[in-house]
Amino acid sequence: MISTRPLGACALALTGFMATLPLQAAGVCPGPKPESIVVNASGGAMADAMRKAFSADFEKTYGIKVIDTSPANFGKLKAMVQSGNVEWTVTEIGAQDVLTAVEEGLLTKIDDTIIDRSGFPKQAKELEYWFAKSAFSTVLAYSTKAFPDGHPSTWAEFWDVKKFPGPRSLRNHPVDNLEYALMADGVAPDKLYPLDLDRAFKKMDEIAPYITVWWKAGQQPAQLLLDGEVILASGWNGRFYNLIKDGAPMNIEWSQGMIKLSAYGIPKGSPEPCWAQHYLGIMTDPKRQAVYAEEIGYPGLHLDSPKYVSEKLAKNLPTHSDNIGKLVWTDTVWWRDHGHEVQERWNKWMLKHQ
Repeated sequence: MISTRPLGACALALTGFMATLPLQAAGVCPGPKPESIVVNASGGAMADAMRKAFSADFEKTYGIKVIDTSPANFGKLKAMVQSGNVEWTVTEIGAQDVLTAVEEGLLTKIDDTIIDRSGFPKQAKELEYWFAKSAFSTVLAYSTKAFPDGHPSTWAEFWDVKKFPGPRSLRNHPVDNLEYALMADGVAPDKLYPLDLDRAFKKMDEIAPYITVWWKAGQQPAQLLLDGEVILASGWNGRFYNLIKDGAPMNIEWSQGMIKLSAYGIPKGSPEPCWAQHYLGIMTDPKRQAVYAEEIGYPGLHLDSPKYVSEKLAKNLPTHSDNIGKLVWTDTVWWRDHGHEVQERWNKWMLKHQ
C-alpha cells in the first residue's frame, strides 16, 4: 500500500499551501478505483473549509470525487454499521460519542502506515480507532477597553470580582465550568480529574451572582464582549478570533483554557475503507491544515501547522507553541462516564441562579 507521505521525485508539487502527494492514483488501493467517496461532517462553513483544504486536493490527486453530506449523527452511524448498510466513507463524530463508537466496535482501525501522525502531540497521535482532525479551546477572553493594561490571567482572577469588577459571561453547561471552578479554588490543572463535584459547585455558587449572561450559542460571548455587555467571558477561541482579526477590542488569555479534539472516523463496513485511510492521510499535512485554519480559525494537530498561517492567526491558535503548554486537556472519558448525572445536577443548580 502506497503512503500519502511525500515521495520526493515521485511527488506532484501542488500550488499555494498544498504539499506533495504521489502521482499514482491507480493501484494505491486494491480493487477498482471508485468514482466517489462520501465524507459526512457538520456542513456549513466547515464543509467549505474542508473542501478547500482537503477534499479538492484529494480529488485532484486521486481522481475520485468527494461527496459532502451533513450533519454528523452518531445515531445514524450506529444504525448504518449495525444494519451493514454503510453509506459514509469517513464521518465526523462528537468528541464524547467517539469513545462510545470505539467501545461498541463501530469504527475501523487507523492505519498508521498511511496516516502519518508523527508530528501530532501525544494526545492525538496514539488514537487507535479515530483521527483528531482539529483542536479547539474554551478560553478566557477579555475586553481590551476594560483592561488596557493588566487583565485576569487565571480563573482565580476571573473569580476575583473585587480586583477585577464588572459583568461576566459563562456557558450554561457544566463542561469546562466545573474545571474552571476547581482551578479557581486552587486545584492544580493536572489534578482536576476525577472532578470533585461538591467543591466545584460550591465555588460556582461564588461567581454565579456576577454572571450576567449564561451563554448557549457559540457566537454569543464574542458578541457580548464586542457590544460591551460584559468585560470577561469564556468561549471558543475561533469565535473570538473571528472578531479579533477585524480589530475588535478583545483578546484571549490562553492560560488554563480547556483544549479538546474534534474527531473523525472510518465506519466499520465503510464501502471504501482504504480510500478512507488516504483521505484522512491528506488531512495530516501541516500546510493543508494551515489552509483549513485560515478558513475556519481552528487548527489541525500537526504542531508545525501554525508555521504556515499568518502571524496574527498563529498566535490565536491553541496549537501554537506559546499556547499549547498553557492549556488543559479535557478528560473526555471522565465526561463520557459521568456527563449525564453531572448535567442533571447542573440543570437543578441553574434553576437557583437564573
